[in-house]
Amino acid sequence: MTRRAEFEMCLFVVLQSMFLFSLCSSQEFLPEISPDTSPQPFLPFIAPSPMVPYINSTMPKLSGLCSLNFTASESLIQTTSHNCWTVFAPLLANVMCCPQLDASLTIILGKASEETGLLALNRTQSKHCLLDLEQILVGKGASSQLGRICSIHSSNLTASSCPVINVDEFESTVDTSKLLLACEKVDPVKECCEQTCQNAILDAATNITMKASEPLTDNSERINDCKNIVNRWLATKLDSSRAKETLRGLANCKINRVCPLVFPHMRHIGGNCSNELSNQTGCCRAMESYVSHLQKQTLITNLQALDCATSLGTKLQKLNITKNIFSVCHISLKDFSLQESGCLLPSLPSDAIFDKDSGISFTCDLNDNIPAPWPDSSQSSASTCKKPVRIPALPAAASSQPGLYNEEVKRLVILFLSMVLVMLLS
Repeated sequence: MTRRAEFEMCLFVVLQSMFLFSLCSSQEFLPEISPDTSPQPFLPFIAPSPMVPYINSTMPKLSGLCSLNFTASESLIQTTSHNCWTVFAPLLANVMCCPQLDASLTIILGKASEETGLLALNRTQSKHCLLDLEQILVGKGASSQLGRICSIHSSNLTASSCPVINVDEFESTVDTSKLLLACEKVDPVKECCEQTCQNAILDAATNITMKASEPLTDNSERINDCKNIVNRWLATKLDSSRAKETLRGLANCKINRVCPLVFPHMRHIGGNCSNELSNQTGCCRAMESYVSHLQKQTLITNLQALDCATSLGTKLQKLNITKNIFSVCHISLKDFSLQESGCLLPSLPSDAIFDKDSGISFTCDLNDNIPAPWPDSSQSSASTCKKPVRIPALPAAASSQPGLYNEEVKRLVILFLSMVLVMLLS
């Protein structure tokens, strides 16, 4: 084994041991869910060089059986590889990686229809094309597990149950001028509430659904499949950057409506925080331990954090905890996201940033240390458009900062670099 290989192996063991140690302090709070669905902690499976991000320099082996022109979408694919970077992909899956991968597939398929006249691939083509795209992304540093992480299958490139894939038939069935008017310029903030473009897409999808000769038991499934066809057609009418902005904006409307965290059992909190908060110290220690487990799951947006705070507060109220223990124990919104130092992603679409010297980073929204709001049990949960707390959709330039994982890993590497070198040279 070469000295470089020995170095990387030792570095991997040191880093993995540190992260494993940090995750063992609150094992009693692990969610009672199956291993397949449990959130995975941050563990570096490949030890990169100390200061240079790991990049697979091998040329991808393509099938030669895919008709899609990936070269024409080089910039789009490069952005996808950054958002789905090897180590970060599971952590950015919900907000960055999977929405960007889905948008890339939609745009690539849409642009291909300009030559083929078809808005979908057949089953055979779809298998080859998806494998080729995965190989290209891995060659640029993306995770090799994107199919599993993002639940992407070859059927995602087909028409599935939608009866219309021909561009001419689509345009003769749908009011395309109305569709373009609604979706050509989408305000990513207003759209989530007014749903102008989303409603136009739904109308178009419903229209082409009616062309089906065989009814489905659940017609909503067919409408969803047809929405994909509508999105691909839209991608042909917009330039790639505008199409990406629109698709990512529509995706974020859905993302910000749901808390992606898995909440473990709350026996410890219920036992320590009941009885009108007679034991405040014990209660806050229990809350701190509980929240520290939530922080090991995934990166989330500021609006997702608000949903998570509402969900957790509602669950606690069902345990007959009436006091606002978020306020008593100083729980803030950023406590629900990954990293001990707290990092909330902006609620509007954002991309990971690549720098050849420092690697991959992402912007954290740290405008305010906003306290987690205690839900009002007398009111129904607020919708995305009527949040009880005002949160800026984009971070102010002066207060945004790069994601901390990249920097933390670098500091750990520097801290233990001398120790590892001594081990190798001894």
